[in-house]
Amino acid sequence: MLQIDYYLSPLSPWVHLAGTRPAQIAAAQGATLVYKPVDPPALFARTGGKMLAERHESRQTYRLQELRRQAAKAGRKIHLKPQHWPTNPAPACYAIIAAQEAGGGDLAGLVHAITSACWEEQRNIADDAVIEDCLSAHGFSPNLTMTGLMTGADTYARNLDHAVLAGVFGMPFFVVGEERFWGQDRLDDLEAYLAAAT
Repeated sequence: MLQIDYYLSPLSPWVHLAGTRPAQIAAAQGATLVYKPVDPPALFARTGGKMLAERHESRQTYRLQELRRQAAKAGRKIHLKPQHWPTNPAPACYAIIAAQEAGGGDLAGLVHAITSACWEEQRNIADDAVIEDCLSAHGFSPNLTMTGLMTGADTYARNLDHAVLAGVFGMPFFVVGEERFWGQDRLDDLEAYLAAAT
């Protein structure tokens, strides 16, 4: 069975636009999807990327236009400048990691709920209450915000090292063996690759 390593951050609007489609593709192609949340500033620092505020104005303007177009294309709502962005993504990432380890719930739904909280609902995903709501709504114990803290922090740091070694430099990023796919607009290519490989 092929494994898709899915590198993501709930702070990424592109991860939000990907929605639950990565999980749907994995299920349809008989692949295993492994969520690997990473810290964007740390990833960019190690791979030559720049945070949004450091990019040229033309790049920032284009990003907003492309977000609007891609959201419309995906049929998704999005606030281009959400109220609680940027914020600390670590608590939400720890919860995703802990939920994946615990199992028993809808992990794809959880990830999408957290990104939606930020990009659609304008809630602060650094707030434990917001994360707990998302956990509960998707079949996970809200206590994972506490019980999964240490494991989440350790795995979060390891995910960054794995990302750099795997050639990851942005989000969402999908790695299948040596094959890499960057962006929610490459999901069709990921699906085609998996179909041909199975």
